[in-house]
Parts: sequence; structure tokens; C-alpha cells
Amino acid sequence: MTSTMLSKPTLPPSSHEFSEIIHRLEAGGSMLPDTPENLMQIIGIYKAYAVPMDFYWRDLLYIAERVFLNPLPFFKYFISDEYLKRPNAYAGEQSQLRIWRGEAEAHPELLAFMETGEVGRKLPKLLHHLWHDRVNMEFAEACMQAMFWHRDINPKFNEYLYSEPYLEMADRAIRAYFRRNLPMLGLYKLFPDMFLEQVRQMSYYANLGLFWEVMAPVFFEMSDIYDEGGFEGVPDAMDFLVNGIFAVAGRPIYHHVYIGDECFEIIPKSAGFTWLYEAALPYVEAVFYRTAPFRGTKSYNAQAGQVPADQAEFHYGILYADVFPVGTAGIPPTLLMQDMLHFLPPYLEEYYRQHCRQEDDALIQLGITFQRSMYNVTSAVIQALRAALRYPLDDPNPEHLKANRQFFEAQMDRMKRPEARLTDIQHPSYR
Repeated sequence: MTSTMLSKPTLPPSSHEFSEIIHRLEAGGSMLPDTPENLMQIIGIYKAYAVPMDFYWRDLLYIAERVFLNPLPFFKYFISDEYLKRPNAYAGEQSQLRIWRGEAEAHPELLAFMETGEVGRKLPKLLHHLWHDRVNMEFAEACMQAMFWHRDINPKFNEYLYSEPYLEMADRAIRAYFRRNLPMLGLYKLFPDMFLEQVRQMSYYANLGLFWEVMAPVFFEMSDIYDEGGFEGVPDAMDFLVNGIFAVAGRPIYHHVYIGDECFEIIPKSAGFTWLYEAALPYVEAVFYRTAPFRGTKSYNAQAGQVPADQAEFHYGILYADVFPVGTAGIPPTLLMQDMLHFLPPYLEEYYRQHCRQEDDALIQLGITFQRSMYNVTSAVIQALRAALRYPLDDPNPEHLKANRQFFEAQMDRMKRPEARLTDIQHPSYR
């Protein structure tokens, strides 16, 4: 057999606008260039993101399972000790699939921050809360609301929320929750759809909480591996994410509500919803690509077509975001950047001191670093989808390689919008 017969088939160069990036994806790389600086930035921001995320997932599940339909949920961010100590399903000795080598309970840095906040001393919890010296759960809720509003991207899950089994169990839970509250039961009888829609929203709280319960230990482990010198480049970090996606793809997505000692399985595990298809992919589409225009940053004239009539054409997610309005009060990314600011690893703090205006634009620089890191996460999702729906990168069949090429080009078509930051993240000067 000749060497020619053994050689891998090749395709002609892509003529796509982002041909260089497509060739990089075909070689097993990421949309983010493979440089030591990029690797350092994305791993550092994953670590800074994982700590508040460890609170986000716990409080999302607390709200979905315990707060539920409380009409005045003033203390929904005051998470119970039970949920702070709730073992992460992917960390700790008890886990069947241990992703992170750390402890299963809430991260020590998170607990320390919750104790003293930015002020550095212990004050009554309510004062920390009112002063906004806390983890900003409003960001987590904004992500949930994006998933809830863009329900068309999750048709199987959304269809179930209107099914007879769901409505029957939701009705039972509503009546049990308000069994000693006759006025609320009366309102439920008058306006049942209003209550049922709130239950559906609670199911999205649970959905996102179960999604982030996986991502927090993934990011913690990536930080530990980097500290040990275990990642040689950006593709290694992307491959870790790809492998993680496949490892937990079948994790059940469910919604249980606890009223007293009784558990109501609003969405049972037996419904068959999984982490990859009903949580991860809808999250990426809703939060990375779509979301919605941020209030207070720009005026949009919907009649002039400045806001797409089709939700599928929305393009306000982190992959398209102009990070320079970050810092505006109430903007969800600002809240996340503020949370991550407390948990930066020392090497990322030093990087900002050397290359940026020190603390004067820290939130903006965090936003840009976060944007880079989410392009890498999106690359992992694209590679995972290619592996699931198309062919191996080293497939010997040229027709299969052509199908992969078409898949990558279709993904890059979404980056042709002028708002996309794909071109920006190719350069280290984008700071």
C-alpha cells in the first residue's frame, strides 16, 4: 500500500470570510487563537466565574424548590444552610462522576465573601444585602429569563410545560403551597394561567441551576489543572470542555418542589430531559447569542426595524456585546463582572495592572476577558455538536470532511454580523 493511499484527504481552502478560523476549527482548535496570554486569561476568568456560580446554582435550586410561589419573596437570595451544604453532584467523595477534586459543599472563597463582603467585616446579612455587598443573583435571574423568554429554542422541554402531566402536578403543588391561604387559592381559581406561568418560570430556575451545578466544578478543575501546568494551550482547555460536555450530557434535568415534608415532582427525572439538549444548548443560544437589548444603554426604534421582529434574529448576547457600556447600573453583565472581581486569581490581577488602567477600567477588562473565554466555550459546543452530528476531524472520507466544512461555515455565518467580536478577539490589543 503506497503512502499516497494512506495520506489524509484534503479539501481546497475555504472561501468563507472567516476561512482562517474555519481551518483552525478543522484542525481541532478554537475560535480563540492559541496563545499563552489567551490561555491565562480564559482560565483565570473561569476560576473567577466559578466562585459566584457556586452560589448561583445553589440559590436557583433553592428558589425553584423551596421559595417556589412565595408572593413576596424578599429573602429568596438568603439561601439556607441546607443549600450551602448541598453536595455538588460532580465534586466531593460522594459524587458518581467527580469532575473537581475539591469539596462538595460551597467553595471556601464564596463562604468567606458571604461572611464579610467587600467591606471586610461581618455585618448583619440584611445590611450586606441592601448595600449590594453580596453575590448578584440578579445576573443569574437575567440568564434564566433569557432562556424562559426564548422558549422556542427548547421545544421539547417547553412543550412538556403545557402537557397534562405537568399541569396536573403543578396544580397539586399550587394547592398544597397555598392550602392555608384562602385569598391566594381564590386568586388561583380566578387566574389559573398566571400561577401556572409562574410555575413554568420556576422550572427554568431549576433547569439553569442544574446546568450551572455542572459548570462550576468544571471551571474549578480547569483552574487547578492550569495551576499545575496541565494545559499546553487553548485547544487543550477547549478539549477539556468538550469531554466534560459528553461526560455529563445525559444528566437528568428535573424540577422538584418541597412543601413541608412532601416532594412534588413537577418535572420528574423520568420525563427524559437531559443536560445537553434541554439545558446546555438552550443556554448557549439564549445567553451567548440572543438575550435582549440592555435597558438604559441605547434607544431602539422597533418601528424602524432596529429590533428584529423574529426572536431567532436577536444578537445581543456576550458573543456580540459591546463591553464598554459595562459599568451601567442594572446591566446584567455589570453584575457578573462585579461578582468576578472579588475572586480573580493573582496572575490575572497582575495582568490587568500591567496592561490596563489598573482598577479604573477593571470591569471593562473583565468583560473583554469574559468575552474571550465564552468564545472558547462556544468553540467547545461547536466541536461537540460536530462530533455528535457530523464526522471525526480525521475522517478518511472527503465527503465527510466536506460535511464538516459546511457545518463549520454555517456556524461562522452567525459571526458575520457587524456586532460580532470574533475579529476583535483574534488580536491581543483588544483590551
